[in-house]
Amino acid sequence: MSIDKSPKSPNIRLDITTEKCPMTFVKTRLLLEKTAPGEFVEIVLSDGEAKENVPQSVKDLGHEVESLDPINEGETFLMTVRVV
Repeated sequence: MSIDKSPKSPNIRLDITTEKCPMTFVKTRLLLEKTAPGEFVEIVLSDGEAKENVPQSVKDLGHEVESLDPINEGETFLMTVRVV
C-alpha cells in the first residue's frame, strides 16, 4: 500500500494577507479546528512574519504543511495544509 502525499484539491481557502500577528495564527487555528481530519485547506499569507511563523505553528499543532509556494512575485505565499 502506498500513501499519496501530493496536495489534493483544497476544501477551503483562507486569505490572511491583511492580518498581523498574532491574528494570522489565530484565524488559521480557528479554521483548522473547524476542518475535518483528512481535508485540505489553502491559506494565503504575506511574506515576512506570517510566512516565517504560521507554517511552523501549523506543524506544531500536528497538521501537515503539504506545500508553501510563492505567488504574486513572492509578495504572498500559498500554503496547502492537510488537517490531521
